[in-house]
Amino acid sequence: MPERLAEMLLDLWTPLIILWITLPPCIYTAPMNQSQVVMSGSPLELSRLSEQRILNRSKRGWVWNQMFVLEEFSGPEPILVGRLHTDLDPGSKKIKYILSGDGAGTIFQINDITGDIHAIKRLDREEKAEYTLTAQAVDWETNKPLEPPSEFIIKVQDINDNAPEFLNGPYHATVPEMSILGTSVTNVTATDADDPVYGNSAKLVYSILEGQPYFSIEPETAIIKTALPNMDREAKEEYLVVIQAKDMGGHSGGLSGTTTLTVTLTDVNDNPPKFAQSLYHFSVPEDVVLGTAIGRVKANDQDIGENAQSSYDIIDGDGTALFEITSDAQAQDGIIRLRKPLDFETKKSYTLKVEAANVHIDPRFSGRGPFKDTATVKIVVEDADEPPVFSSPTYLLEVHENAALNSVIGQVTARDPDITSSPIRFSIDRHTDLERQFNINADDGKITLATPLDRELSVWHNITIIATEIRNHSQISRVPVAIKVLDVNDNAPEFASEYEAFLCENGKPGQVIQTVSAMDKDDPKNGHYFLYSLLPEMVNNPNFTIKKNEDNSLSILAKHNGFNRQKQEVYLLPIIISDSGNPPLSSTSTLTIRVCGCSSDGVVQSCNVEAYVLPIGLSMGALIAILACIILLLVIVVLFVTLRRHKNEPLIIKDDEDVRENIIRYDDEGGGEEDTEAFDIATLQNPDGINGFLPRWGLPTQWWEERNPIQTGLFSGSRITRSLHFIFFHKDRKINRITQRTTY
Repeated sequence: MPERLAEMLLDLWTPLIILWITLPPCIYTAPMNQSQVVMSGSPLELSRLSEQRILNRSKRGWVWNQMFVLEEFSGPEPILVGRLHTDLDPGSKKIKYILSGDGAGTIFQINDITGDIHAIKRLDREEKAEYTLTAQAVDWETNKPLEPPSEFIIKVQDINDNAPEFLNGPYHATVPEMSILGTSVTNVTATDADDPVYGNSAKLVYSILEGQPYFSIEPETAIIKTALPNMDREAKEEYLVVIQAKDMGGHSGGLSGTTTLTVTLTDVNDNPPKFAQSLYHFSVPEDVVLGTAIGRVKANDQDIGENAQSSYDIIDGDGTALFEITSDAQAQDGIIRLRKPLDFETKKSYTLKVEAANVHIDPRFSGRGPFKDTATVKIVVEDADEPPVFSSPTYLLEVHENAALNSVIGQVTARDPDITSSPIRFSIDRHTDLERQFNINADDGKITLATPLDRELSVWHNITIIATEIRNHSQISRVPVAIKVLDVNDNAPEFASEYEAFLCENGKPGQVIQTVSAMDKDDPKNGHYFLYSLLPEMVNNPNFTIKKNEDNSLSILAKHNGFNRQKQEVYLLPIIISDSGNPPLSSTSTLTIRVCGCSSDGVVQSCNVEAYVLPIGLSMGALIAILACIILLLVIVVLFVTLRRHKNEPLIIKDDEDVRENIIRYDDEGGGEEDTEAFDIATLQNPDGINGFLPRWGLPTQWWEERNPIQTGLFSGSRITRSLHFIFFHKDRKINRITQRTTY
C-alpha cells in the first residue's frame, strides 16, 4: 500500500514540478474582483510597475487565487500548499499576513511573515473537497489593513484511495428456465467515492469471477445475461454468481470490490404428469355412504405450482355411473368417491380408467408430447349386512272417512337384500301415530284402521313404518306412509252464518230482503251445488218468496207491502237446504225477519215496538232543559230534607245506632199501557211526537223511570219513618214497584 501511494504521488507531482520549473518566477494572479488584475511579465516590466506605483494607487497581486493540495498526504513535515505575497511587500518584514476561513489555524497554517501556507493535517477529499479561505495583509506594528481582504480556494486533489462498493448487495434475481441464450437476468451497480472527473479513479469495469459458463456480464453496463440456452430447473434451480467491479478502467493498480448474485430459475410447464403406478386396487364395503372417498391416485409432475396442477377424469370403465373422481388442489391427487349405492349381490367388482392432464399448458413445449397420463383402477365390492329395503321409498294410501274399523287400507313390503335373507317384521313408529288410529300386521305389512276417521277434522295422516330383520334387530329401515282421507257426504249443508233480515214497513213488493249462502263441511269432487226450498206447509207463504241465484246463493223477497210491526214484529222463515251428494243430505235453517221503521230512502231506523209509545221529535236543547229541571228539583228536595233534619235532629234522634231500613219489593204485574192506577203513562208522552214514535236513543233494552219518589214521615212516639216509592216500567209492559223505608 505505501508503494502504491508513492506511485500515485509521483504521478501527480511530476507534472506540477515540471510546470513549476518552466514558469517564470514573476507570474502573479490577481484577486477575483474588478479592482484586481492579473500581473505577469519580465523584471523590466516589474520595475515599470514600481515606477507607476508612485503615481497611481498601489495594486496588490497574489501568487494564486486557487491552490491544490494532495489528499491523504502524510509526511514528517507539513506539506506546503502555496504562498501568499503582495507587491506592497518590499521585503522589510513590516507586513504581516493573516489567514481566516475554512480550516484556518486547524488544518491550514500561514507564516505571517513569508505568507507560506502549509497543511498541518492529513486531508480526505471524500470528506471535504475544497476549502474557502480569506487572506489579508496588515501592518506589522499597527495591525491596520494594507489591502482589502480577498478570498481564495484550496482544492483537495483526488487520489485513488477508495475501492468500488456494491451498496445494495447481495443481489437476487430470477429467470425462467429453458430461456434462450442472452436472456437478460438483471443489472448491478457499484459506486466509487473517488472523483469521477479527475483521472480514472472512478472509472469502473465489471466482470464475473464465479458463475461461468452459465452467465455473462456487460463490462460497462453491468447487465447480466444467460450464457447457456435451455437451463433446466429440474436439473439445477439456483446459481451463485460473484461479480467484481474494478476502478482505473480495469488497469493494473486499480482497486476492486465484489458482490454476489443469486439467480433462481423459475418453473415453466415443460414436464407432463406421470402416474406412479399403472394399476391401483381398492376395496369398499357395499353399505358405504354415498360421497365417501374410496381411494386416491396421484400423477407426479416435476414442475411446481400451477404448472404441476392436474385435473383427473374417469374416461372409461364399467363403473363410470357409480364412481366419480375429483382433484385435490393441495395434494395434487385425484380422489375417487361413490356416487350411487353398491350392491354386492348384483356386482362384485368394477374397473375404471382414469386420466390426469395438466391444467395450464405452455404452447412452447407442446411438441414434447401430450401433457397427460392414464392409469387403471380396480374396485372390489365387499359384502355387508344390509338393512331391509322397502319396495318403494314412500307410500301413498287412500281411505274413505266412513271406512269400517279393522279394514285394510294398504300394504307395505320390504326384503333383506343380503344373500342370507332374513324374515322381516313390520311395526308403526308410534311417535308418528300418537292417537293410534292405525295398526299394521307384523308379518305381511298390511295397514288396518283402528279408530274412525273424519276428513273434516284431518285430511292427511303421516305415519312411519319400521322394518326390522328378525335375525339381526340392529338392521332397521324406515319408510314414510301418507294416508289421505277421502270425503263422503256425511255433513248436511247449513247457513254460512247467522243471518238476521230487516224488512221496512214502507218496503215495496218484490224487494230483496236478504241474500243468504250455504256451506257444507264436505268437499265433493265437482264442487258444491245447493238446492233451496221452503217447508211444504209454507210453499204458499203469503208474505215471502225465495229465488235461487247463479252463484249458489239465495235471495228472500217480500211479496207485498204494508207490513206493520205493531201487528207482527218478527217473522220466522224456515228454509230447506239440500246438497248434491249421493245420497243427498239436507237441513232446515230458519231466517229471522224483523219489521223495522225506515226512512224514505230505505235506511233502517228502529226495529223496536216500544218506539210507538215513546215521544219523538225532542231537540237537544229541549232534552238539556228537561235534564236541568230534574237536577234543580233534586237539589231543592235534598236541601229541604237537610234543613228539616237539622231542625228536628235533637228531638228525633236519640240513639245514633237506632236506624232501621226496610225495603219492600212488589213484583205484581201491571196492565201495561192500560194500567193507569200505578203509573200515569200520559206524563211521558210528548204532544209534539209523530205517530207515537220514540227514538231509541237514551233507552236501553230494559229501562226504568223513577216517577216522583214520594217521601212520607210517620211519627211513632219519638221515631220517624221515611218511605221512598219507586216504580219501574219494563219493556214487556210489566210494572215493578219497590218501596224503601228508613226509620230513625
